[in-house]
Amino acid sequence: MPPILVLSTRNAKKRKEIEEILGDLGLTLHDLSQYPEAPEVVEDGVTFEANARKKATETAIAIGQWVLGEDSGLVVPALKGAPGVYSARYAGKQGDDAANNQKLLAELAPLPVEKREAYYICTAALADPKGHIHAVVEGRCWGRIIAEQRGQGGFGYDPYFLVPEYHQTFGELSARVKHALSHRGRALLQLRPELRRQS
Repeated sequence: MPPILVLSTRNAKKRKEIEEILGDLGLTLHDLSQYPEAPEVVEDGVTFEANARKKATETAIAIGQWVLGEDSGLVVPALKGAPGVYSARYAGKQGDDAANNQKLLAELAPLPVEKREAYYICTAALADPKGHIHAVVEGRCWGRIIAEQRGQGGFGYDPYFLVPEYHQTFGELSARVKHALSHRGRALLQLRPELRRQS
């Protein structure tokens, strides 16, 4: 694999996290802000894996590069799996973290603490320049949704996602600790051998 790996996202915060997690591999990581010709992939899959595969394949074919397609989100079993694949647009508008969190907290308000368990999930797919998938990996991290925002780090639901064994939210944890624990960190850890093999 050439030293360029394109992340099928225009989310700068997501790119920064992935750069921090994979930074020691010697890859040059780009996101789609550097590829204006890249299509807006419609994330209409009903699973994280379907969306990750679609983002990797369609983007790779369009720009002729190795592409990492990734889909991630929050799953709350007590809410029948919501927000799930709709995590980034739960309140209607893509990427409106404040509105998404407000909606989640409103739906959880009647529930006792023990029903607020949740997990983050990340599925990542690696496609070659012809769009063939070489690896699909998944990572999960369990926690609990709390009612008060804590911490300024991360993005999405991070300031409300408490990791019980650390007594801190993803918004409070240092980047190093978060990447070791997180769904994205755990998924990309599994992808490292394949990235090394193709480089």
